[in-house]
Amino acid sequence: MTTPKVGLALGGGGARGMAHIAVIQAFDDLGIRPTAISGASIGAMIGAGYASGMTGAEIREFATDTFANRADVLGRLWKVRPKGLSELFGNRGIARFDAERVTQMFLPDTIAPTFEELQTPLTIVAADFYGWCEADISSGPLLPAVAASIAIPVIFKPVVLDGRIMVDGGVINPLPFDTLPKDVDIVVAVDVVGGPEPGDHGGLPNATESIFGATQLLMHSILREKLKLRRPDILVRPDINAFRVLDFLKTAEIMRATAPLRETLKRDLHRAIDAFEAGATLQKTLDPTEGERTEA
Repeated sequence: MTTPKVGLALGGGGARGMAHIAVIQAFDDLGIRPTAISGASIGAMIGAGYASGMTGAEIREFATDTFANRADVLGRLWKVRPKGLSELFGNRGIARFDAERVTQMFLPDTIAPTFEELQTPLTIVAADFYGWCEADISSGPLLPAVAASIAIPVIFKPVVLDGRIMVDGGVINPLPFDTLPKDVDIVVAVDVVGGPEPGDHGGLPNATESIFGATQLLMHSILREKLKLRRPDILVRPDINAFRVLDFLKTAEIMRATAPLRETLKRDLHRAIDAFEAGATLQKTLDPTEGERTEA
């Protein structure tokens, strides 16, 4: 029996990306390990943990513990805040957080230091700001690449990698299933972009909602065009519009809301694998190099 190679693409969407954890747990339940992973923004963070060998349960526990206590989260952010007037108000405008310092603060110590030490091949997507192009990173130090991929411009300073100025990968490739290896047989892609929803106040969005909402519209536009050219075998779109990009303090709530994904994906993966294996068996019976045709 031919075992299919399964690739997993984890998209960008801020706190909504906690939905990725239910997907990883579905893989664990089935005893399936992706042969390759790709990630953008929050998908890069969670993908780094998964590719380093963490299970879905371990990622879930770490995320729950990390964001369970508001005071603890604010304390961590206080430690990595911009310091001094020179950082707060420089000639390049109001300062933002250092993505590399935040990544070190909010990722577990078990993350592999380099791509080469990962248990599963991983491609991380960032945007080359002055190169006007996508940067697919799959070698070298891991944490700087993750930092580059999460560097949302209004929150984080850009990250310099090999002399290139990098920002959030989600703005250029919000669901990077096209960066998975060509020999992957089944592609699973998880879209957590979401979209702007009317706030409790109604009426016009405030400045923050406008910025993030406009970015989501851009990401949706990019993804629609991509899907016209190629679609993943399984496209997962959890219902996460009730949550906002920075709702990390609602991590436990997001994971509860997206828990049903686990069983749904298991069924979809079963069907995809069965279809692949049936097709591979039929192809083998029709292959003239295998001798006379036999019944499937």
